[in-house]
Amino acid sequence: MNENKSKSSGIIEAVVDKIAPNRHAPIDERLAQLTSEQKQQLQSIEDNTIKNFSGMLDELESALGMLRIGHHFGWRTLYIVHSKRTIRKYEEILNIKIRDVFPEEGPSSNRSIGLALAKRASNFWKVVSGEIKITNRREIE
Repeated sequence: MNENKSKSSGIIEAVVDKIAPNRHAPIDERLAQLTSEQKQQLQSIEDNTIKNFSGMLDELESALGMLRIGHHFGWRTLYIVHSKRTIRKYEEILNIKIRDVFPEEGPSSNRSIGLALAKRASNFWKVVSGEIKITNRREIE
């Protein structure tokens, strides 16, 4: 069974390399270079969210995690990783709209297998909604 999994992982890897050959960006180019204003905005969102939040702590933690990786991966990758419902929940917790705060794609977005495959699909939003299924859509390299 592990041999079959290994073979299928190898096939997926080969296909993704054909679709998104630039996903192996050098490590020092994977981080967004935020301006002081962007850093201040993120800190303000985080502080206000923590100060005003009531609810399940794990949801707060996950929303804050999305806030911190959004500039690095972009909102398209976030929509590949999370359902629309989860995105809306995190946006409510953070009191933001991710499309207003994060770029469409960040410097690490090319590491997302799901985004690379979604770009090849006929409609990005069909992938997000699950109408078009993508295996390993949450994986990055």
